[in-house]
Amino acid sequence: MNPNSFRSVRSLKGSGLGFWLTLLAIAWLLGSIGLGWLVKSVVILVGVILITPILAFLGFRWWLQRNLVVDRCPVCSYESAGINGTQLRCPSCSEPLKVEQGHFHRLTPPGTVDVEAIDVTVKQLED
Repeated sequence: MNPNSFRSVRSLKGSGLGFWLTLLAIAWLLGSIGLGWLVKSVVILVGVILITPILAFLGFRWWLQRNLVVDRCPVCSYESAGINGTQLRCPSCSEPLKVEQGHFHRLTPPGTVDVEAIDVTVKQLED
């Protein structure tokens, strides 16, 4: 017995080529007896299983780029991120905020008057 022939068979099994050759032989056999539609449906199913996660990931990234808003809190100017159309609290000052049209807006109860304070310096007049 030639020792080199055993090595070549062993290397064929170790390379994984034997699996693909067996799979190809089974597909050819099924196609030759009239079950080619079965082989085609399995190939299509495997293709769908491989393509679906890629398309889902790309679709999620596209949606996230359109709906993720990075803006500053109108109260404390802390920069954070939120999804358009949702409510959140500022991580810095805990102010409730609503994300609308790409900006953060304060959520205030009805009847609340929002006032901006202005620092006024005092001058003393001489009598």
